Amino acid sequence: MISKISASAAEAVADIPDGATILCGGFGRAGQPVELIDALIVHGASELTIVNNNAGNGETGLAALLAAKRVRRIICSFPRQSDSQVFDALYRAGEIELELVPQGNLAERLRAAGAGIGAFFTPTGFGTELAEGKEARRIDGRDYVLEYPIRGDFALISALHADRWGNLVYRKTSRNFGPVMAAAATTTIAQVDSVVPLGGLDPEAVVTPGIYVDRVVEVGERPWLHDGELIAGAAS
Repeated sequence: MISKISASAAEAVADIPDGATILCGGFGRAGQPVELIDALIVHGASELTIVNNNAGNGETGLAALLAAKRVRRIICSFPRQSDSQVFDALYRAGEIELELVPQGNLAERLRAAGAGIGAFFTPTGFGTELAEGKEARRIDGRDYVLEYPIRGDFALISALHADRWGNLVYRKTSRNFGPVMAAAATTTIAQVDSVVPLGGLDPEAVVTPGIYVDRVVEVGERPWLHDGELIAGAAS
């Protein structure tokens, strides 16, 4: 019987080694796999490369991983917000490396990895410091820069429901980078509010097929969801 259910978040992340590249879902706090990140902190893996839309918010989740000084390098689109004090302090002290990637390029580089695309040309970033040292080409009168896929050793993502085969259904905007990251990683670990029986998910609602998911951790309904709506400023 195929079952991808892990007994705990700690068990699910136990084999993540030092130096791993981890694709971490989330758009700010929305869709951030906080329970998996907390387990990763306890696990103790270090010298990590993290790929995320942001560079942590406040003091929890990804910010806590950075504060524990487990991250050597971060690849993201928005490293600075009003509450990105952890990243700011580390970066100013020279204790973390940053690769800044425009948000659309970040999504497409991840998608390209999952789709088996070797590289692609995009106009985004051409003529800026972000394109320095990269191959450029003029196509149909427009200038483009060559970008390469971003692949992960592991992806940590958050979804709403799963079955034991790893099929995933997301909740609204918490979907964000989850689907492309699941396809772009060698090993994908998903935390979900609940695991339902096989056949309990509407096939038309499944966004990430189980073929892309290796482990599922049920974390229970999260306290910041109330009356079906997301409390402002909280994770999902």
